Amino acid sequence: MSDQPNILFLMTDQMQGQVLRPDHPCITPNFDRLIERGVRFDRAYTPNAVCSPARASLMTGLLPHNHGVLEVTHCVDDDQCVLRTEHPHWAQRLAAVGYHTMYFGKWHIERSNDLTQFGWKIDGGSGGALFNEFRKEWTEDIKSPTFSLQKNNDLPEGYAKSLLYGVTDQTAATRGMGVTTSLACTHLQQAVRGDDPWCCFVSVTEPHDPFICGEDAFAKYDVDAIELCPNVHDDLSDKPNIYRKAGLTWADMNDRQKREAAACYYASITEIDHQYGRLIKLVEDAGQLDNTIIVLASDHGELLGSHGLYCKNYSGFEEVYNIPMVIAGPGIAHGEVSDARVGLHDVCPTLLDLSGAAAIDVPDSISFASVLSEPSATKNFCRGFAEYHGGRYRVTQRVVYDGQWKLVMNGFDFDELYNLDNDPYEMSNIASDPAYKDQLRDLTKYMWQVIRDTGDHALLNSHYPILRVAPFGPEILSG
Repeated sequence: MSDQPNILFLMTDQMQGQVLRPDHPCITPNFDRLIERGVRFDRAYTPNAVCSPARASLMTGLLPHNHGVLEVTHCVDDDQCVLRTEHPHWAQRLAAVGYHTMYFGKWHIERSNDLTQFGWKIDGGSGGALFNEFRKEWTEDIKSPTFSLQKNNDLPEGYAKSLLYGVTDQTAATRGMGVTTSLACTHLQQAVRGDDPWCCFVSVTEPHDPFICGEDAFAKYDVDAIELCPNVHDDLSDKPNIYRKAGLTWADMNDRQKREAAACYYASITEIDHQYGRLIKLVEDAGQLDNTIIVLASDHGELLGSHGLYCKNYSGFEEVYNIPMVIAGPGIAHGEVSDARVGLHDVCPTLLDLSGAAAIDVPDSISFASVLSEPSATKNFCRGFAEYHGGRYRVTQRVVYDGQWKLVMNGFDFDELYNLDNDPYEMSNIASDPAYKDQLRDLTKYMWQVIRDTGDHALLNSHYPILRVAPFGPEILSG
């Protein structure tokens, strides 16, 4: 058996970071046990608010302006948002040092759906033949689902109706998450019997909207007892106008429906917890748990009614940018919580560091392997940077963290500044308060520093008179 650690990467889609905190009502016994064995990062964040850019950043360690995937790939023409393939992926680095690499489920990074060219020896991506043949066999006798509870997105008039949440009689085992996990189990059972180190990446589409869950999982939650987030009724009067405009989609929802939506969302996560628990148990039963790095993360979060909004895209709120991240394994502290500000893109150099593979050395990301062994050593992990380029509608946002402070630079409206320690629900935008001019300037300066150091030349050179919409210009770097 190899001395190199195995890697089990458990990826969700659109899962809030806060659901893993001990005071949260979401029921996740397997994730809780994983947290007891590892480090939970309460300030982990995504580098982008939507799937494709965030996932491409995870694989390459690059920010979206450098890997080229600025929006979700199916939202644009085929010659737009194309992944720049000259940049290496961490799976390629692992394969080069002898890892047996396997990928199952949602890919959504680029259009070829040929994962072998990115270092994955077993291509079980949901756009490929292996996954689709398995799904056909696994579900061939399954009847079409029926719903005992559902709520559609009906507003504004003239848009197609779509499902926001629902409770179905179809079990998790026969829905997407079950198919993906079962396919992964089939191949992982073979890998744990081999001599080579392995890396198994499992990626489900849940709990992404529509929030669909089974009857059994939904029954675990008392809808009436669910507490709505304190910012659910934010009138957004001090936020960008587009947030209020987007919120018109859910203007017809009452508090009971908001609780139902939350219950379905949490129940979906409970189902994911059960499915991913199967994979963890498989590794444990094979006697390889102590030599396996397990990562639990999501590409981005979900608004889930906060500020009157659902989904993601518009807004730089924490419900979208704060993601779950737990890492456990050899040499990693047990049962610790770290306040280190680490990004999903930082996982790329971290895994290469932990596995002993060749580094991907770029200014966009940094390994936080040192924090895994010493979770309180957060001195170099107080700042964070994310970027958003829009989705179908063109908008520009940069999200900047420094300790308790957070700036959302909006290229389409006035900016947002929050003190997350005093205002964790981002109810009070203090960007226009002159008392916080120094904080605004410092955060903007850091924003320009990252933009300069990572080669975002288009934004760095936005000196044209009518494009001077940041609170301070890039020349403050020389001041």
